[in-house]
Amino acid sequence: MKPVPVQGIWSGTISFSLVAIPVQLVKAVEPGRISFRTLHSKDYSPLARRMFCPEEEVIVPPEEIIRGYEIGPGKYIPVTDEELESMSPERSRTIEIVEFIDMKEVDPVYYDHPYYLVPTKGGEKAYRLLAEAMRRTNKAGLAKFVLREREYLVAIRSVQEALVLITLHYHAEILPDEDLIPKEEVIDPEEEGRIKKSIAQMLADFNPEQYADARREKIMNLLKKKAKASAQVEAPEVPEAEGGEGPADLVAALEESMRRLKKKK
Repeated sequence: MKPVPVQGIWSGTISFSLVAIPVQLVKAVEPGRISFRTLHSKDYSPLARRMFCPEEEVIVPPEEIIRGYEIGPGKYIPVTDEELESMSPERSRTIEIVEFIDMKEVDPVYYDHPYYLVPTKGGEKAYRLLAEAMRRTNKAGLAKFVLREREYLVAIRSVQEALVLITLHYHAEILPDEDLIPKEEVIDPEEEGRIKKSIAQMLADFNPEQYADARREKIMNLLKKKAKASAQVEAPEVPEAEGGEGPADLVAALEESMRRLKKKK
C-alpha cells in the first residue's frame, strides 16, 4: 500500500508491544453543510460580530476579554488563558494501543468522529499486516490520544484494508436513558410477530450511495443557476475604522446617551 498524498492533521506512530508504525491522521468525513455570510441588504457589506458590553454600552477590545465559567445566574469563576494552558496535556507523538476489544461491545452512542490513518514512508508493510490482522480477528485497538489540546479515547479498527481512528465519547458524557425507555409491559405475541414480519420484508444490504441530502442538493443547484445568471453581488470596500470605533448606529446611540447625561446635569 503506497502512502496517500494528502494533507495530514497529525503525524506520528501507532504502537503496541514492540511494533511502531509511522502514520498520518487525515479527514474521513467532510460535513455537507452550506455556509452563508450575513450581509447588509442595502449595500451587501458583510456584517461583523462585535463583543458588546451592555453595562457600559461599549465594544470590548480583545485585550479586555477573559473567560468565565458560569456557576449560577450572573455568577462566574474567571479563568485565565495561562491557567487553561497549564491544564492542557502534551501533544501526542504516539497512539499507544493499550488493549484490543471487540467493537460489537461498543454501543454506537459512544462514537464521535472518524478519521483515516494512512501509512507514511517505511510503514507500509507493518500497516498492511496490522489492518489485515485486525480485519480477520474483528478486533479494534483502544488508545488515548491528544489532538488539538484535548485528550481523546479512540478506537482503531480495520475498514476495507484501511485503518480508521474513531474518537469516542467518555462514559461521563453519555446522558442516562432511564427516563426515555418505556416501562416494561407484557408483549402481545401477535403484535411482536407482525413487527418481525415487517422487518423481514424490509431487509436490505446497506448501500449509503443511494441516499443523499436532498436539501443540500437543491441549494447547490439554486446557487449554480444564480451564478450562471450573474446574480452575484459585490460588497463595497470599507476602510478600517480608526481608534476601534464601533458601528455607526452604536456610536449614534452612545452620543445620544452622553447628551442625555449632560441635560440631567
